[in-house]
Amino acid sequence: MYAIVKAGGRQEKVAVGDLVVLDRVPGAPGTSFQLPAVLLVEDGKVTSDVAALAKVKVTAEIIDHRRGEKIDILKYKNKTGYRRRQGHRSELTAVKVTDIAAGK
Repeated sequence: MYAIVKAGGRQEKVAVGDLVVLDRVPGAPGTSFQLPAVLLVEDGKVTSDVAALAKVKVTAEIIDHRRGEKIDILKYKNKTGYRRRQGHRSELTAVKVTDIAAGK
């Protein structure tokens, strides 16, 4: 059984026991939270009905918080002396999917 969940503006395919890195989720390591399901596949049967998916509970546990790779942003315009340098690192959270409960 696996589910497609909405997390951080993106969709992730998760199964029980998977480790997934998402955008920063508030909470301390060790706490659990729910992820909204967009699609559920169970024994070859696909569930995409909104009413049925409202009963599906995908539970994940926060493992740790980390930062992503540094991205260098360079802007340059020829012959004008215009140069700008900026960096960015994303705030990320590693989570482990502990349960997918399909409510009947």
